[in-house]
Amino acid sequence: MNTLRNKVQLIGNLGKDPEIVNLESGKTLAKFSIATNESYKNSKGEKITDTQWHNIVAWGKTAQIVEKFVSKGKEVAIEGKLTTRSWEDKDGMKRYITEVVCSELLMLGK
Repeated sequence: MNTLRNKVQLIGNLGKDPEIVNLESGKTLAKFSIATNESYKNSKGEKITDTQWHNIVAWGKTAQIVEKFVSKGKEVAIEGKLTTRSWEDKDGMKRYITEVVCSELLMLGK
């Protein structure tokens, strides 16, 4: 049951091409965001679509697959875990970001 403590599964479309970073250590990092959509009807019967954006990071072989085969608009299914990290911006303000660290990626669609 421990593997269920921090597990995320998402299906969505990339908003832009992935950013690929080749680190000095030899590791590859891919950063991208995907949009997930949920539709519902409001009290007036109108269809409402709610779009949520999710920041994704992939490492190693998964990042290399992203680099070769994934681009803006592609539909993907990802599985991973939520992480939050912080940093100081140029003005000395502490900033936070929540990301999904991708452990599995499945390309969907055409």
